Amino acid sequence: MAKGIREIKRQIKSIQNTRQITKAMEMVASAKLRKAQEKAQASRPYVEKLKEVVTSIASGSDGVSHPMLVSREIKRTAYIVITSDGGLVGGYNANLLRMVMDEIKRKHASTEEYGLFVMGRKGRDYFIRRGLPVVESVTDLSDTPKFADIKSLAFAAVQGFELEQYDEVYLCYSRFINAITQRPTVDRLLPFDKVEQNHDVKAEVEYEPSPEAVLEVLLPKYAETLIFSALLEGKASELGAKMTAMGSATKNATKMINELTLTYNRARQAAITQEITEIVAGANAQG
Repeated sequence: MAKGIREIKRQIKSIQNTRQITKAMEMVASAKLRKAQEKAQASRPYVEKLKEVVTSIASGSDGVSHPMLVSREIKRTAYIVITSDGGLVGGYNANLLRMVMDEIKRKHASTEEYGLFVMGRKGRDYFIRRGLPVVESVTDLSDTPKFADIKSLAFAAVQGFELEQYDEVYLCYSRFINAITQRPTVDRLLPFDKVEQNHDVKAEVEYEPSPEAVLEVLLPKYAETLIFSALLEGKASELGAKMTAMGSATKNATKMINELTLTYNRARQAAITQEITEIVAGANAQG
């Protein structure tokens, strides 16, 4: 019985140590989440304004066009997938990767028909283990990434479309809703959908040297901005998922400690009762 009590006490101590770690990780994720959330939300108005400018030029009366606005026969597709570098983030990676794999299985018969541009070690390792074509990857991104960290990958994906190596590009990431909810999303990045301009607001704008020249520079930058904005959304989602997962782990650890403490007290009480019974029995035997 004494051995059993000592074992329960060791289990309680071990879980208490684990709870301290998960609680600390929850607090760190919570602190980082506020900054990541602010950056993700701050990028949205910039992206919307850039989209407004692009739409204004592309839907002009002169019929301005650009290869990035034109749909063509789909022979090969690129997927930009944003995952985390580490674990302990609940279903953040699993939910997104499942959605990406469902999309790939639905649309492609062989690995020759698509290429993967992956951010995050979890996604990269997941695809490599399955023998899927990872064209380029970026890992070890900080919780507050800069565009320079992913510039080469974003440029390679966008240029691949411009050079017709890919006929469409999809952006796969988790959109941040709040700390509890992150929505796995697969959006078509290229070619851009033509959006009708709002003609209720009329403004006369002149572009120098020409609308075509402005689009030539602006559209690739716009695509790269969308990729970086998705990364910011993904980082906020990752930290939200980690905070939630560690919060759940802390609550579960507390529940286990309470249950083991109750078991420990019962076992200790039973041991004491047995000792008293043995003492009384011994005294009666001597009397």
